[in-house]
Amino acid sequence: MQDNATEVTAAGIARLAGVGRAAVSNWRRRHADFPKPVGGTETSPSFALAEVESWLRRQGKLAEVPLRERVWQQLAGHPDGALTALVHAGCALLLIHERPTVWLQVSAGSDERLAAMLPAALDEVLTARLRGSAEPTVHSGRASDVAEAVNRSGGAAGVNRSGGAAGVNKSGGTEGVSTAPPAAALATPAVRTPAGPQLLPSAPLLRGAAELAAEAGARQAFEFLLGRHLDANPRQYTLTPSELAGLMADLAGPARTVLDPACGTGALLRAVDVRPHQQLYAQDSAPDLAALTALRLALHSRAGVHGAAGDTLRADAYPELRADAVLCHPPFNERNWGHDELAYDARWEYGFPARTESELAWVQHALARLADGGTAVLLMPPAVASRRSGRRIRADLLRRGALRALVALPAGAAPPYSIPLHLWVLRRPDRTPATPEVLLVDTGQFAGEGRGGPDWAAVRDAVLDAWRAFERDGGPVERPGLARAVPVIELLDDDVDLAPARHLPPAAAADGAAELTAVRERLGETLRLTVDLTPPPADQAPPARWPLTTVGELARAGALVLRTGGNGGHARVPVLTDHDVLAATAPSGTLPESDEEAVLTEPDDVVVPVLGGGSVARVIDDATAGAALGRNLVLLRPDRTALDPWFLAGFLRGTANNRQASSYASTATRLDVRRLQLPRLPLDEQRRYGARFRALDEFERALRHASRLGEHLVRGMYDGLTDGTVAPD
Repeated sequence: MQDNATEVTAAGIARLAGVGRAAVSNWRRRHADFPKPVGGTETSPSFALAEVESWLRRQGKLAEVPLRERVWQQLAGHPDGALTALVHAGCALLLIHERPTVWLQVSAGSDERLAAMLPAALDEVLTARLRGSAEPTVHSGRASDVAEAVNRSGGAAGVNRSGGAAGVNKSGGTEGVSTAPPAAALATPAVRTPAGPQLLPSAPLLRGAAELAAEAGARQAFEFLLGRHLDANPRQYTLTPSELAGLMADLAGPARTVLDPACGTGALLRAVDVRPHQQLYAQDSAPDLAALTALRLALHSRAGVHGAAGDTLRADAYPELRADAVLCHPPFNERNWGHDELAYDARWEYGFPARTESELAWVQHALARLADGGTAVLLMPPAVASRRSGRRIRADLLRRGALRALVALPAGAAPPYSIPLHLWVLRRPDRTPATPEVLLVDTGQFAGEGRGGPDWAAVRDAVLDAWRAFERDGGPVERPGLARAVPVIELLDDDVDLAPARHLPPAAAADGAAELTAVRERLGETLRLTVDLTPPPADQAPPARWPLTTVGELARAGALVLRTGGNGGHARVPVLTDHDVLAATAPSGTLPESDEEAVLTEPDDVVVPVLGGGSVARVIDDATAGAALGRNLVLLRPDRTALDPWFLAGFLRGTANNRQASSYASTATRLDVRRLQLPRLPLDEQRRYGARFRALDEFERALRHASRLGEHLVRGMYDGLTDGTVAPD
């Protein structure tokens, strides 16, 4: 059963039908029976999903909406918002995962019956799986009592709740210490059992999610829906990359009890190695994120999950907890973190943080929630290591042995991507005397080019090797340019500046001059190659008058296959990003794991970026084949009996061609690949043009390589002259 309350935008209709948005606009103008808008605005209307699907099928433009797309559109167009829909879907999927027979019982019959019976079943499973996360039950909760509860309550299953997770208010305030209620009283359960009337608009979505779970599993279905929501709203969330989350979990080590006091979407707790009888504690000031994390963790493993919504610093949900490990990616640079009302809080063992030092408040909160000997790993902005306002707290952390290591990550490791963030590794001191050294690590040398992200394998190996050696031996550790165990006494000056780059010895430069000589030789060889590859003088020719076709027409005729990127799949393979295509570099990106299969490149595929306004098309070679296609890329796979790939790529790069196929927003240019044109030419003629385009590509690559070598040589000469490893004459 479809739900007319579920709405879809013109962009969603285009995705359903596999066309561009311009086609949807044409349908609205040309077909009087096209569904009328039911919401949105005049410039951005929305339509009833059921009506749109029916119209597309009548017109022969859609045989059947793919299940994944139908469920996603139901979620995205939910009348109460996508987040409420996600929480409802997560609750239902948890029930399907834990008690599939109960789901079959409550889902039989009408949507009204489903909405009436579901709260009792949900209340039981939420209480069982999210200890401390579900509200107290108001009925027996046994599966056998579900139908009886429905009859007694007249359809609400005996549950009278005040909203789903999306309705939880943020707690806290600035009332002052003397009048504030106890912190634990301010936190609220992460997941609250929704009542029947709240679930009724979600019934079609829940049935669709159940179908999706039957195909792929409940956990994978929820990960797909959550991933699509995060991808559709990238500016609303600050996500922790999975590689960084894994590194932080490895630094913390195996732990039975783990806390994330600013859990976001749960990436850090999902990265923790599973152990028997494990307990995971999560809290976030955003009620929606707290709910989604609790459901995600409950679907991910058999660990006990405890979730709470509330401002952690003002309303700590776990004041008595002493965890084995704390992992945290806190909000940065917050002024309103509770400075005034928390002045006498018992957590400030190492000093009361200044108003501008919210991050040091999170550091001390993490230490306060650790058991003796427990480890905390926090992601920090680099300024926290050197701001004068925090120097006294940093000094006390060092003196008492609480700060064990500080790792400078490469730029691009996590948002904000423009600055190199830090990892702080802390340990709650026990009775064992603290080691008088702190490990400083700088992994800046592993930064990737542009937006490609760092070399995570190198970062991980460097950090964990240094950390394990430091933990095993207690120091000394000294790896020039990378890591050093620094005596605490060296850091206790007036500034207590902990930035690793200021305390690490430079990388060994014995071979500096020899390396620069080798770079100079390679540059000379490359420059000679560019001379050989320089195109011959252009011959004048009259303007051609070819019959033209478009990529869209070729795709419909079967001369090529068109695919879009952005899904990570389950296999961990290199990802070709739009930056890689623009810079002609090797695949360097990553994508979150998803249940949608990744698009893998093959030799002679043509890849085109759709954002940025550049005229670029890249032909995939054997070295790049097998990489997953990243976001904002379109792949064209030509039929070699009809299209030459180099001919295709060359004509797609024409400036005028790109201009006529582009649309312009206030801040970006987007390319509609289907509108790109190329001439209708015999295959032999295509290959003549393709050979010339291929020669131009080789010339361009040689120029790029020469540019990189030249930059390397210039930078190395400056560094060598200034550090004394290269003589001036």
